[in-house]
Amino acid sequence: MSEMNITEPRPRTALAIGITLLLWSSAFAAIKVGLRCYTPGEVALLRFGTASLVLGGYALVTRMPLPAREDTGRIALAGFLGITVYHVALNYGEQTVSAGAASLIIASAPVFTAGLASLFLGERLSFWGWVGIAIAFAGVAMIAFGEGGNGMRLEPGAALILLSAIVTAAYSILSKPLLSRYRPLAFTTYVIWAGTLPMLVWAPGLLQRMPNASLDSTLSVVYLGVFPAAIAYLFWSYALARMPASALATFLYLSPVSAIVIAFIWIGEVPAPLALVGGVVAIAGVAVTNTLGRRVLSS
Repeated sequence: MSEMNITEPRPRTALAIGITLLLWSSAFAAIKVGLRCYTPGEVALLRFGTASLVLGGYALVTRMPLPAREDTGRIALAGFLGITVYHVALNYGEQTVSAGAASLIIASAPVFTAGLASLFLGERLSFWGWVGIAIAFAGVAMIAFGEGGNGMRLEPGAALILLSAIVTAAYSILSKPLLSRYRPLAFTTYVIWAGTLPMLVWAPGLLQRMPNASLDSTLSVVYLGVFPAAIAYLFWSYALARMPASALATFLYLSPVSAIVIAFIWIGEVPAPLALVGGVVAIAGVAVTNTLGRRVLSS
């Protein structure tokens, strides 16, 4: 018997994780600014249309080859889940959920990654792992009710953001095998292109709305495309190629603190008190799942 090898990230990998988390933390507030003038689908298209152009320019200059035909289906699915579904659902959810609370819900993604890794990658969970998942769900429920206003009603937008947390876990599981065959930059490019294509349904509305949108909304979404999209996904792919999916995902629960601080400084927003308590509970559940919840694997 030998324990599953979960090593500490090396300096370059740690730097890639840190940059990714900082950029993704800033995205929650930037989305809010973009939603002042654009619909959720239009924000997603402008963001990843920008990222696609940035990466497309690099692909042309370097003559990046196309992916192997046998991998196109998996890449398309990863792009649809990790880019299209994740970001459209997140944007719709942020119409009614604060940026900080959204980041707290997304921080529950590691429990879903651990569960999927248990099913598909052989990274088994113990009894305590499933207890941690239950605790995290309870925390997310508290966030959903805390964002519902003084009446303590359930905020439906939180369910959409929870969907984003689930599909980003699926994205990590789908991506892990492909990153053994493709360089992180090439893989990031393929996935973002694949995820942007379905968003073209919002192109007519985006082209019509853009001339009348405020400059700060447009620049915020362009920022989203260059930094939290193209650059952050590149660094995440780099780290994912060098660490187990479930171990890397645990770093996501470090991002809410910076996301809440950035949202406060940028747009003056603070999550409801119950949402903050729920965030602490959810993160505790993640911690239980990814520490006590790891089961020893046979060699």
